[in-house]
Amino acid sequence: MQRLSELGLLGPGFLAAHGVHLLPQEIDLLHAYGCHIAHCPSSNLKLGSGIAPVADLVAKQVNVGLGTDSAASNNRLDMFTEMRMAALLAKGASEDPTSLPAHQVLKMATINAAKALGLDEKIGSIEIGKQADITAVKLSDLTISPCYDPISHLVYTCGREHVTHTWVAGELKYSNGIYANIEPMELKEIVKKWQPKLAQHKH
Repeated sequence: MQRLSELGLLGPGFLAAHGVHLLPQEIDLLHAYGCHIAHCPSSNLKLGSGIAPVADLVAKQVNVGLGTDSAASNNRLDMFTEMRMAALLAKGASEDPTSLPAHQVLKMATINAAKALGLDEKIGSIEIGKQADITAVKLSDLTISPCYDPISHLVYTCGREHVTHTWVAGELKYSNGIYANIEPMELKEIVKKWQPKLAQHKH
């Protein structure tokens, strides 16, 4: 990180993926330059890469957004899973059950991630003038009832199977199992076509 600083590469436009081996002085540099971290907990665990010091990053006011990495290292690609994993890992790594509370994790998955991408003036929160990207979740589903704290429920209990509707820029894209612009059977055929081609390149 020091070398990147010397090369003039650090700044608000710098987004570091993973950050699992950061030294304390490197966290200080990230804060000083207004850099961002893309935290991908499931990917880091699957690859045995390590655990990002998220509690330390947050304590130093470094902006941390949440990601899934890719299908190559995260089979599920479920942001609800990533929220839960991030919250639990931070608590386990710091041995502090109050570390990274649910509301902070939800921000990591929404406005913090948008800020890391330089898009926080357009997306990441529900505000007048911003793009209406919205996900509706059925908190009354029997499998996750009862719900006492909606934010805690979103982070620790819900999964993508509880999503009922999604809107992108105010346009309904998904409603109770029906996709607006995707034909599931056609998509399955595309997957079948590409699966053997991809399998040829596996190591």
